[in-house]
Amino acid sequence: MIQGIGVDLTETKRIQKLMQRQPRLTERILTERERNVLSRYTNENRRLEFIAGRFAAKEAYSKAAGCGIGKDVSFQSIELLSNGTGRPIIYINGVYSQHVHVSISHSDHYVIAQVIIEETS
Repeated sequence: MIQGIGVDLTETKRIQKLMQRQPRLTERILTERERNVLSRYTNENRRLEFIAGRFAAKEAYSKAAGCGIGKDVSFQSIELLSNGTGRPIIYINGVYSQHVHVSISHSDHYVIAQVIIEETS
């Protein structure tokens, strides 16, 4: 059974503008491990895609959880890493969640993410 579904469409230019106005935005959105992955990318477009993708996926997760980003769920409590094949996997408060499915896709101007949370009982 599905507990929740969330989707978020993010314009990469919007994230780029936010980063210019708020130099610490990356630290607010990305966890330390996500920032370590980001540091491996030297291409600025790929870096922007990565940040926007994580932003969209975290927003989609919060929608699927039914609470939005705020008191119950923060950008720092949601972490997206990749498994050995490149598939995004999600950690909630540092714990891998096999019942959460994430898909992220990029185009020249947009990033879309979808999250499905399965019921665990």
